[in-house]
Amino acid sequence: MGRVGAILRGGGAGLALVALSGCMMPAPPPAAGPPVGPAAAVAPPTVSQASRAVAAHFARQEASLRARGFMRTDGGGADAPFNATTLAANFERIALFDEYADVGGRLVPGPVPSALRRWEAPVRMRLEFGDSVPQSVRARDTRDVAAYATRLGRLTRHPVSMLAPQAARDVANFHILVLNEDERRASAATLRALVPGIDEGSVRLVTDLPLGVSCLVLAFARGDSHVYSGALAVIRAELPDLTRLSCYHEELAQGLGLPNDSPQARPSIFNDTQEFALLTRHDELLLRMLYDQRLRPGMRAPEARPIIRRLASELMGGET
Repeated sequence: MGRVGAILRGGGAGLALVALSGCMMPAPPPAAGPPVGPAAAVAPPTVSQASRAVAAHFARQEASLRARGFMRTDGGGADAPFNATTLAANFERIALFDEYADVGGRLVPGPVPSALRRWEAPVRMRLEFGDSVPQSVRARDTRDVAAYATRLGRLTRHPVSMLAPQAARDVANFHILVLNEDERRASAATLRALVPGIDEGSVRLVTDLPLGVSCLVLAFARGDSHVYSGALAVIRAELPDLTRLSCYHEELAQGLGLPNDSPQARPSIFNDTQEFALLTRHDELLLRMLYDQRLRPGMRAPEARPIIRRLASELMGGET
């Protein structure tokens, strides 16, 4: 089950996928594109063969993972211990490296050394659904994401909230789109409305999303700043329930400033093995560290490392 966490920054007339962050301006309503959000049609549209195939693929994938003991929801236990030393090392790998690099407009797997990034403004999330998403799923996902936003705010001690469905788009700075195959492929106008100046490579990353990727998040900052000003997450509507919830957990946390995955991180959702489906205690501590005021946006590993080690030791009660 693949995911993508990429970072955008401003450059010239548009935005490019790079290892740093970029700019996002308040978005007007889209002039065209598939309708998404609370005003979606009462009767869902006919689901295409392509969308049905995507749903079948991810249903098989989730079933296979769970049959092998993956996608755990227990948060880790005695079989997945960690201490201050491993917590500090994992934070450095996940917060100070990017998962992908931009090479000639293509996303190439990293890891790529980077700088610490996070939000300073309150994070205001807005969840929008394509017409294909049933009302029952919308209601459940809205409850889940609202509860998760509250949890993220509590963990980071930074304002994170979920806007009401009727809130205007330009009030939000973290947009979450849940679209099926056909809606996502036709979403270019919506993306341009949400992120004015977005480059065509970034649009294609969403509209041409490979089947191996279940969800993605793009984060934005103005110019060369390391402070986020916006984010956009895209979740496949066809995903089975646990996979979709897992995508919400990872992409929204990544969009707060934990952009990388690491095979050493355990128990963690920031690990492509998909052993754990939902945010773990280990991951909660990463978020607490990320928003500690002793760390500053723009710090790189050599400067941040002594502080990271001190924070990990404090959170783990001195255990090494």
